[in-house]
Amino acid sequence: MKKVLFIGSTVADVIIHIDRMPRTAEDVNVSSQTTRLGGCAYNAFHACQLFDVPAILFSPIGTGVYGDFVRKAFDERGIQSPIPPVNRDNGCCYCFIEPSGERTFICHQEAEYYFEAEWFDLVNQSELAGVYVCGLEIHDKSTAGNIVTFLEPLHDIPIYFAPSPHICEIDNTMMARILACHPILHVNEREATSFAKKLAHLHGDPEPASIEDAAQVLQKQTSNTVIITLGAAGALLCEKGKRTHIPGLPAKQVDTTGAGDSHIGSIIARRYLGDSFADAVAVANRVSAAVVEHVGAQIEELPFA
Repeated sequence: MKKVLFIGSTVADVIIHIDRMPRTAEDVNVSSQTTRLGGCAYNAFHACQLFDVPAILFSPIGTGVYGDFVRKAFDERGIQSPIPPVNRDNGCCYCFIEPSGERTFICHQEAEYYFEAEWFDLVNQSELAGVYVCGLEIHDKSTAGNIVTFLEPLHDIPIYFAPSPHICEIDNTMMARILACHPILHVNEREATSFAKKLAHLHGDPEPASIEDAAQVLQKQTSNTVIITLGAAGALLCEKGKRTHIPGLPAKQVDTTGAGDSHIGSIIARRYLGDSFADAVAVANRVSAAVVEHVGAQIEELPFA
């Protein structure tokens, strides 16, 4: 049975609830704090698993208190990464959650973001039904080339690329290489707009005037499907030159952490199970709505039968 490969980080999310973000030199008190498993690749992998789709989490685990936390959580969940133990501290993400549900991240990036070339020899490409890759790992140039070199020969395997808020900071040459792999691009509205403007400037074209124009610019670069999440408004699907708005669901926003990761993970799962992109995005909208209604980056069961 073929599997989906999720390349990227797993971290300890230190979730801190505060009334508001502090100003410089100001003291604020937290109302609660907890530590949970997180990381973009893990969140997407977890969402995919909710649909019983076979998947491999290709995620390094380091040492130290956060590495021990991740390793123990993996053992409890029966998750095994093919990557051997890494002799470097594991990082974490401090997630500050305000009463509105909006989150601010302060990340300590360590072992979980670095990928050695020889690790990819452990992957049997003939077993892959798809590959997810996060832009946070591509943003760091030290080992990003190892990831992209692995992706480049995968001509018949769908690649799902979630560039992250660092989309405009990724090295231009590295971004050109990954876009040449014709990935299915998954971005939020801010990422889509900023990157489309950057591409327009690079090519001497007019700036896109709308999110629909931005989608068209991005699809021209990838020659593949582009999905732009729009928060409560749902998502914009750009497929084969056609742009379709897939409505969202009403949700009480408690914590937006992991909503985008769960969205792409659900799309990957539903595509594996045979859904059209439009149907897959509609399901993903329901999952991400459920994610923002509770604390933490994952839900433990689907919000529908």
